[in-house]
Amino acid sequence: MGTGKYRRKKMNKGDHPIKEKYRTKRKTKDLDEIQDDMKPGKVIVQKLMTQEVDEDKPGAAQHYCVHCAKYCVNEKALKDHLRGKPHKKRIKALQTEAFTQKDAEMCAGMGSFTAPKTFNTDLPTMDVEETSSTAETTTQD
Repeated sequence: MGTGKYRRKKMNKGDHPIKEKYRTKRKTKDLDEIQDDMKPGKVIVQKLMTQEVDEDKPGAAQHYCVHCAKYCVNEKALKDHLRGKPHKKRIKALQTEAFTQKDAEMCAGMGSFTAPKTFNTDLPTMDVEETSSTAETTTQD
């Protein structure tokens, strides 16, 4: 019949997509971990927003987005990140309270289901002067 070329390469992908799915190289905090950090009465948010200078982290750990658990290199990068689509999606995802084991049991028929509550994603406001003065005092020491 025909003597044309034919495909010799195998078309199956094996387990490569599965391995790719479970890689943890770029894994960030899950939504429930971030909500635990942001609960009212916890000091963790203030500590994350006013970290000491750490040369090993991007931007010396001075520009941090609490919602995304992400360090930015400088103030401009942080402002661009705050205006971006991934940050807005993360805020929207954080507005519904995380599911617990109790919620899972209710859905399985071990109780009556209640709709998830909303979660306040507002952070305490900080003056730029406060953060710059704390950074100056840490660099002077």
